[in-house]
Amino acid sequence: MKTANKPVSEPLVHVVKRDALPLWKSLLIRVLAVVAALLFCSLLSVLMIHANPFEFIDTMFDGSFGSSRRLWKFAKDAAVLLCISLAVTPAFRMRFWNIGAEGQTLIGALSAVAVMIYLGNKVPNGVLLILMFIASVTVGAIWGCIPAIFKAKWQTNETLFTLMMNYVATGLVAYFLLLWTPSGSSVLGELSVGHLPAIGHDYLLLIIAVLVLTVLLYIYLQYTKQGYEISVVGESENTARYIGINVNKVIIRTMLLSGALCGVAGFLIVGALDHSIATTTVGGMGFTAIMVSWMAKFNPLIMIGTSAFITFLDQGAAQITTNFDIDSAFPSMVVGIVLFFVIGCEFFIGYKPKFRQNIHKGGKA
Repeated sequence: MKTANKPVSEPLVHVVKRDALPLWKSLLIRVLAVVAALLFCSLLSVLMIHANPFEFIDTMFDGSFGSSRRLWKFAKDAAVLLCISLAVTPAFRMRFWNIGAEGQTLIGALSAVAVMIYLGNKVPNGVLLILMFIASVTVGAIWGCIPAIFKAKWQTNETLFTLMMNYVATGLVAYFLLLWTPSGSSVLGELSVGHLPAIGHDYLLLIIAVLVLTVLLYIYLQYTKQGYEISVVGESENTARYIGINVNKVIIRTMLLSGALCGVAGFLIVGALDHSIATTTVGGMGFTAIMVSWMAKFNPLIMIGTSAFITFLDQGAAQITTNFDIDSAFPSMVVGIVLFFVIGCEFFIGYKPKFRQNIHKGGKA
């Protein structure tokens, strides 16, 4: 006895992986997502601060490019963010989720300040800068290596481990600030030694150094054997072991590099910018760097654009707060909305919705 053909049950809509889009089309989608996000934020500004959309957009650009001082500040902030983003990129390519860039940069800055305090009046400034650099890079590398060793030997969770080490670094900075400030204020004034020389402008040397570092890291990741090993371990640890790569060695070596690059960022912050330290010296850039690196698909050259974009959003939204005298949380809201749109567009670049079709046994859809 035959039974009637019944339609196969299928969800109303499901998500399938999209074929790779041409580069121009994926870039166009991202640009449209950013434009849509800014338009949405400008409409919110009409409701919240009674500013017309054109005034909102104009103020955003004015905050970063409205004067030479703002332009230099934009370039400086983007360079520091780019430097920390470079630091997390090798680990992320290896699928080692290093969330500890904040602490690794802070501990590098602390090491540089310690050299300034204890050796500042005992050696020439050139020698002092070299010692500061060595201390920052060495301690940053050690700080990054600790969770890598635990991951390689005992398979600990690197996300939680590196995150907790941020708090340890902050606690160490707080302790040394109490040690170095007899008044107990925990506020260390600007130190008069250990300043990097100015070339044309106070920030120019820092910007050039970070751009050179960007090119060097790109070459390292793309064209060296170690960069290739990082990519293979990131794709599949089993495949890496099968072709003879020492996975544990690659993990430890790569985190040494990430920590050392964070140490470079700490040295630049202290030597070229702050000439001091506080628990808020890094200012959350260690976490923002994660988004910068991810948006650039872990490509150091593209990170120049993504770090500039995030800095533009932050400074532009801060200028809106100043001009319209609204709550200081508004910049964070604007950045969050734009990033939400960008993340959403990345999903639709890689995937597409597929709607239900009734499929009958022995028949066609």
